[in-house]
Amino acid sequence: MNIFDAMERHGHEQVIFNYDKATGLKAIIAIHDTTLGPALGGCRMWPYASEEAALEDALRLSEGMTYKAAAAGLDYGGGKAVIIGNPLTDKSEALFRAFGRFLETLGGRFITGEDVGTDGNDFVHAARETRYLVALPEAYGGSGDTGAVTSFGVLQAMRAGLMHRYGDDSLRGRRVAVQGLGKVGRQVVARVVEAGAEVVVADIDPQAVGVVTAQYGVEPVDPWSILETPCDIFSPCALGSVITAETVERLRCAIVAGSANNQLADERLGERLRERGILYAPDFITNAGGLLQVADELNGYRPERVRHRVEAIYDFLLTLFRESDARGIATNRLALTLVEERLKLYHDIHRIFTGGRSRT
Repeated sequence: MNIFDAMERHGHEQVIFNYDKATGLKAIIAIHDTTLGPALGGCRMWPYASEEAALEDALRLSEGMTYKAAAAGLDYGGGKAVIIGNPLTDKSEALFRAFGRFLETLGGRFITGEDVGTDGNDFVHAARETRYLVALPEAYGGSGDTGAVTSFGVLQAMRAGLMHRYGDDSLRGRRVAVQGLGKVGRQVVARVVEAGAEVVVADIDPQAVGVVTAQYGVEPVDPWSILETPCDIFSPCALGSVITAETVERLRCAIVAGSANNQLADERLGERLRERGILYAPDFITNAGGLLQVADELNGYRPERVRHRVEAIYDFLLTLFRESDARGIATNRLALTLVEERLKLYHDIHRIFTGGRSRT
């Protein structure tokens, strides 16, 4: 990969490579856009097949965080960190403290917390070396796990999709296929079961499937065939790029609404979904609940304020769906247009000098 070409293609400001000899830490921090404010995004730990794969993930995920923050109306930019390693075997106090020290050197340009392969307890170690963390456990002054709030946002997106498609937002009797049973996916299952839906689930981890099916009485399906499962709502809650040029033709659903990041392998697939009559709730809007929670920490955390903002995902998406139909363009393309308009507006407003310290 030509790194500067990739940065230009995605629109990135900065990519930082971090290596610590003592702990073996290999981490990449990608800062996409800080027009709205400091970059905010999670830190993922994953055994990537190559350094190039890790970099590509950091670039795509950080770009998505810019869109997510802007669409949510937050004054934060987009960033992401990835640590190359197996989260089951390679974690240590020293490794996360080393990561924390590298994070501190950025002086607040990037603020991070848990993501796939990490949790709040990992960053308790990092917090001994840096101030720029969110989503720590409540006992350490954070707001705790973001899974519950994120899953609530997914539920709001599902209800908005049902209202737009059928004129009724009830999940009772609807068939929902949930792909991925991690910390968010299993809570999505809990919410849709409680709402009266018929649920099928899949995960590459048989133990996760066993736990969820036993707890909620849902139907397990093969992880490779869930895309073809007839359903009202397909909810991708695992890793990204699940909808490709090949898999988009296999979908047998009316609505796509899930918590996974970067669900479309190519943004042009949003138009193919529209052509097939499948309503797509853009991922960076649907899964914004966790970001809304951690951003609120930076302004004095109030759970009731976060819930109110996550509830608003419903109305935002209803408006987006209607405007998408009216303009005849894909929902993801329209959402990106709205983000670009907000970034431009913010940039234009900040041309005004406020009388503070000279910027020269």
